[in-house]
Amino acid sequence: MRIGELSARTGVSARSIRYYEQQGLLAAVRTASGQRVFTESAVERVRLIQRLFSAGLSSRRMVELLPCVTNPEIRTRWLTDRLREERRRMTAEMAQLAHAVAVLDAVVDDMTVADDAPRSRPERACP
Repeated sequence: MRIGELSARTGVSARSIRYYEQQGLLAAVRTASGQRVFTESAVERVRLIQRLFSAGLSSRRMVELLPCVTNPEIRTRWLTDRLREERRRMTAEMAQLAHAVAVLDAVVDDMTVADDAPRSRPERACP
């Protein structure tokens, strides 16, 4: 199938599909005129790529993991360990963001208290 049909069947833009191919996530055969032709299995591959992007994996990490994800004969503990490693990384990032939000909330609370205090001079306008 051509890129337009793959795009229509997966709901993924042709631009994204070309990106997946450039990153080594998806393979196509070229016709004599240079047009991309994808196999039927590309539909599920694109859906899997989208799912992994939604899970927060980078294209670089996917290049490493996809062969193990898509081939049950070579799925190993290594793959499970890498996916758990990604989960730990994301959890740590979430904890850092939660801390940053808490600090920002404290700053806003402090400013709110300061806003309620009487003013001894006119407030200067901020841009």
